[in-house]
Amino acid sequence: MTAVLRKHNLCSLRSFLTPQHNLRLYPRILIASAYGLLHTAAEPQHSVEAAKKLVPCEHLEQNQAKPISLAQNHGEFVISVIKSITLKTQLAQVHAHILRTSLVQDPKVSLHFLTRVALSGPLQDTNYARYFFGQISYPSVYLYNTMIRAYSVSNSPEQGFYLYRDMRRRGFCIDPLSSSSAIKSCIKIQYLLGGVQVHGCILKDGHQSDSLLLTALMDIYSQCGKCDEACKVFDEMPQKDTVAWNVLISCYIRNNRTRDALNLFHVMQSGSYKCQPDDVTCLLLLQACAHLNALEFGERIHGYMLEHGYCASKLSNSLIYMYSRCGCLDKAYEVFIATTNKDVVSWTAMISGLAMNGYGRAAIEAFEEMQRMGIRPDDQTFTGVLSACSHSGLVDAGMAFFHRMSEEFGITPNVHHYGCVVDLLGRAGVLDQAYQLIMSMVVKPDSTIWRTLLGACRIHGHVSLGERIIEHLIELKAQEAGDYVLLLNMYSSASQWEKVAEVRKLMKEESIQTTPGCSTIELKGVVHEFVVDDTSHRRNKEIYQMLDEINAQLKIAGYVVELSSELHKLDDKEKQYVLAYHSEKLAIAFGVLATPPGTTLRVANNLRVCVDCHNFMKIFSWVYNRDLIVRDRNRVHHFRGGHCSCSDYW
Repeated sequence: MTAVLRKHNLCSLRSFLTPQHNLRLYPRILIASAYGLLHTAAEPQHSVEAAKKLVPCEHLEQNQAKPISLAQNHGEFVISVIKSITLKTQLAQVHAHILRTSLVQDPKVSLHFLTRVALSGPLQDTNYARYFFGQISYPSVYLYNTMIRAYSVSNSPEQGFYLYRDMRRRGFCIDPLSSSSAIKSCIKIQYLLGGVQVHGCILKDGHQSDSLLLTALMDIYSQCGKCDEACKVFDEMPQKDTVAWNVLISCYIRNNRTRDALNLFHVMQSGSYKCQPDDVTCLLLLQACAHLNALEFGERIHGYMLEHGYCASKLSNSLIYMYSRCGCLDKAYEVFIATTNKDVVSWTAMISGLAMNGYGRAAIEAFEEMQRMGIRPDDQTFTGVLSACSHSGLVDAGMAFFHRMSEEFGITPNVHHYGCVVDLLGRAGVLDQAYQLIMSMVVKPDSTIWRTLLGACRIHGHVSLGERIIEHLIELKAQEAGDYVLLLNMYSSASQWEKVAEVRKLMKEESIQTTPGCSTIELKGVVHEFVVDDTSHRRNKEIYQMLDEINAQLKIAGYVVELSSELHKLDDKEKQYVLAYHSEKLAIAFGVLATPPGTTLRVANNLRVCVDCHNFMKIFSWVYNRDLIVRDRNRVHHFRGGHCSCSDYW
């Protein structure tokens, strides 16, 4: 029986060792130790005898003449075994051995073992790592750092911060890596107070010159909405590398300073800093361009990417998204065609781009072509194709896709898919069916899906259903200012002014503030921003004069102000005045003022374009013979010759 066990353990030992671990290279005492590693009952003489059988005699004789350090060589051998481990069962065996031989207190051995358990892919087990860490009597800074780093990427990042705090309380000399991992732990749980505490420790420890550490600090402030603090840390950096600039750009984008983010592209390359943007910089700036509708700037980034050979699939997909959001589908398609390895993300970006620009049937054709190419759609692809059906009023096709995704592709519909179908049915005026679909959902409906149906109620004037939806939103405690605006719109359209007054009184009592309409237009790489009745622009007087002239020309052509677009109970003259200076109209007037005749104007608005502005834009495109591309919260409108690509279905 003993012989069988020994044979089994010897085989297990060999399974630890990779081909490069040749047993012939180890002296017999190390082989004996390795044998004992897996066979706790082995006697010393048995181990030596086993070693004699494994190692040639001449090699043993050669090693006998040389003095060796048993403890040192044993530890090194165990480290080599740790590196070769591929299974958790082997890990447990090694753990048992280093406990039995007290190697757990050897800093090198314990660090290698902890690293494999805490950070190594398939063997990673944070709970096991913490258990092992607790068995070390006097853990070093390196062991603490390994555990904190492991927690920072785990599902328990708060433990990383607690361990960092424990480390400081025990009087350890903290290095920058300790603080960096602690900050990453705070970032993952958005723990601003923890980040501030680590910041104080960094100053106390004298590590304020470590650029990587300060970059991590910027990130915690950025993600917690403290943009000014992040900027202060950036300004204090002795060396500002590309990573630091990328974090600052990301900070600006995340905190609604998107125009400032674009400006950094030139600042970082200026003579003062001479820092070259990398592929991550381009990725972030393309997102900013898509948000601001800054096509010219996006084209500049595209040119920079081509010049520097940045052609990763993520960048190509971001380019497709940016061009689509800016209403430039021809260039989005060019990038798509030029993408060599089109994956599901590339196809989804193109399908979604066609959808938001109102080309529903083209999006469906792209979906079918994608399947012919052998690319399997994912849940995001179906969100895109369902959205395409919604924007184009393709009810039957949309419902067919909704059923196919689960029956044919095995994809369970999520709340976003249900939202697209509710939008599809709501736009088509089938409001009761849309409501029943929400009530029958397997997943719990969120506030967004109720708002989608509320928007459809506003379009079709279904007041009673709109009131019911508001009740659902109140139950979810998710009502927002925009919900009350939609309700106000329904009441005012139905001339129910008493209810309008009640809602306004409630909004005032609850201090509910509506989001002001904001429009942007980009000219020569500079983004200009307008709000309703805006007087902040330096060419303010000229803009208002131009808008008055445009209004006069359009009225001659038959434009009549849509008074129902104004929600306040005003007389007709007052309503006409208020509607005349919406932010979209101011942006268009500035575009006419600042560009040659015939130039295409591109405007982005943060809200859904109102009926009056939509009518204004259609007639403007005909009278002034200009293409006008306007992106609102829901989609992109292409105005040309008095018509809109949405066919008044938005």
